[in-house]
Amino acid sequence: MGANTSEPTSSRTPRTRSTQSPRTPASHLSPSPSTSESNPTSAAYTNTSSYTKDTSWETSLSCQSSLSSLRESLSENPHIYDITEIRTATNNFLAKRYSSTSSSAVSAAACWRCNLRGRDTVVFQRKFRRKIQTYQLKERLSVICRNNHMSIIKLLGASISGDHIYLVYEFIQGSNLVECLRNPRNPSYTVLSTWISRMQIATDLAHGLDYVHNNTGLNLSIVHNHIKSSSIIVTEPSFNAKICHFGTAQLRGETDDIETLETGSSIRETEIEEGNASFRELKRYDSGDRHFEGLRDYMSPEFRSSGSVTQKSDVFAFGIVILELLSGEEPLKYRYDKETGDFLRTSVIDTATAATAEGREGLRQWVDRRMNDSFPVEVAEKLIRLALDCVHVDPDKRPDMGRVAGKISKLYLESRIWLDNVKVPTGISVSLAPR
Repeated sequence: MGANTSEPTSSRTPRTRSTQSPRTPASHLSPSPSTSESNPTSAAYTNTSSYTKDTSWETSLSCQSSLSSLRESLSENPHIYDITEIRTATNNFLAKRYSSTSSSAVSAAACWRCNLRGRDTVVFQRKFRRKIQTYQLKERLSVICRNNHMSIIKLLGASISGDHIYLVYEFIQGSNLVECLRNPRNPSYTVLSTWISRMQIATDLAHGLDYVHNNTGLNLSIVHNHIKSSSIIVTEPSFNAKICHFGTAQLRGETDDIETLETGSSIRETEIEEGNASFRELKRYDSGDRHFEGLRDYMSPEFRSSGSVTQKSDVFAFGIVILELLSGEEPLKYRYDKETGDFLRTSVIDTATAATAEGREGLRQWVDRRMNDSFPVEVAEKLIRLALDCVHVDPDKRPDMGRVAGKISKLYLESRIWLDNVKVPTGISVSLAPR
């Protein structure tokens, strides 16, 4: 919002409207931008120039009402849960682990759905990459839990016990993107059978990740580091997407640029992916190359080589998810070659690149056929090329998420226009009977 000239807000006292930016930390604490709209005096209340000696009794009441409204709109303070609370809620971790299609957990992370302090939650057990102290946990939680976005599942709090941290997130009913795209019980069916449903997911993901990178208002360079299709929850009926595990990288010490463990091994050597298998263990595995590649489907080339985590690594993973969303295929597939006895790897990046080289006909063949060839080809081509830009080998040539979110928003609007034009007219009847 731009600054306006002063105008009277009362017949008695002239007041100047606040020119505070909507992205200051104070305003960003509010999950709803409608606070000042529901109470016209709230904006003036935050301005010190609003205080005058002749403030009336009615104004005092209105200020109290504004303060109460502001307090209710603020984010809930993050909880530092006692480990006994977590143990009680999970029956000492003996309760059945939450592994339904609604879970965003990957196979390596134990999680339980339970009730904590009257809220329906999901608790994830994670092993520290670099252990943090309780005061550090409080500081990081106060920053991470301050953020609110409709496309990000909210972190409510955490608890520490030994080498593990227990992250408590709000429970969101839905299915993860993997199950929506590739249901093993019925591979020919998908709930995402329309182009607009997939554009909705792409738009939500882009804006959610753009918020993480650029719009938290905290002047911090935040990296998600867990962008993958299994970490995205799709909700019905509007097929909105929500990003899981926000804050996990910071609270586990994944983004700390230091060496870990007493042996001095780097993060890349000890625990590159969320699984418990180490790099050396995977190298000793008989089919080590194939097994290790399967764990890093969404990893950028620079992360594989150096273990460095940056926002451009998130952009790479986002590009993989978009290509996966459009094609319906896994990021990496393996086919056994009987002649050579080897497994041949096929990447969604390679197939998308080949399809764009063949022109629009190639793209029509590449896009998920379960949409029945009903999609705007020009929009699909732009989105595929944008996703390929995101997975560029050179991280400096990948676009930032602000630019990506802007482009996808335009493509979403173009998709809406296309949908309106192809809709079957209503209110008319067709008779096939002879006349």
